[in-house]
Amino acid sequence: MGEPDWPFIGTEALSTCVVNRYQLRTRYDAVYRNVYVPKGQELTPADKAVAAWLWSGRRATAAGLSAAALHESLWIDARLPAELNQPSRHKTNGILLHSDELGDDETTLVRGISATTPARTAFDLGRRHGLTLAVIRLDALMQATDLKQADVTVLADRHRGVRGLARLRDAVGLSDGGAESPQETRTRLVLTSAGLRPRRTQIDVFDGWDAFVGRIDMGWDEWLVGVAYDRTQHWTDPATRARDIDRQAELEALGWRIIRVSAGMLRYRPQTIVQRTRAALRAAGAPV
Repeated sequence: MGEPDWPFIGTEALSTCVVNRYQLRTRYDAVYRNVYVPKGQELTPADKAVAAWLWSGRRATAAGLSAAALHESLWIDARLPAELNQPSRHKTNGILLHSDELGDDETTLVRGISATTPARTAFDLGRRHGLTLAVIRLDALMQATDLKQADVTVLADRHRGVRGLARLRDAVGLSDGGAESPQETRTRLVLTSAGLRPRRTQIDVFDGWDAFVGRIDMGWDEWLVGVAYDRTQHWTDPATRARDIDRQAELEALGWRIIRVSAGMLRYRPQTIVQRTRAALRAAGAPV
């Protein structure tokens, strides 16, 4: 008798003799009613999405953050509940239920599981409270899929009058699939709110011999001004730090001005980011 793939429905595993009742009771935890995972297993948002869908009897559609997780979107808090769309909204612990009407082109199959499409998922997530968080989630979904702003706009035009539509349009307008972390999104939004929205994200820089020098998180390549968010390892890992120093020197030799952003600066001194970026653009001759 081998170990079952998880999450799994307990009654199905018992009926096919994949596990017996003693094993089910001692080796597995019920994450939702009749849905089991190995004891002590920490569930990812995608795991929760699959488990919730099994709980529904495979009838519901994964929605919201659960759909985003199935589409391999990153930066989803694993502590948040799974989300399903289904007609019945009887409450159950750990699952957030929606009963929205979904068009035929607003659902798809992911790993054999019904889920809202990336566009519909963005439509739902972008209407929620908190503009910054909405943009972070849209950025992550665009990074994980081929979702485009226009795809979400089509749904916004289709569902006129729904709650949060103005917020959604704002979030879509601020979104950018080039962001590779929530901190990069926040940095871009700080600059955008000051009237300094970067022209491009993920700018590949090459030297005069077409050799790759590095990638800049965001910036203005016409003015050779870039902004780079330094993750923790950039400061704590000596090898990473050494590479950063070399790359900075190579970029500066090519005429680039690079503004480095740390977590503390982003959280406590965002105006410093704006001031340094504006000064670099002015020094480069940009009309700011």
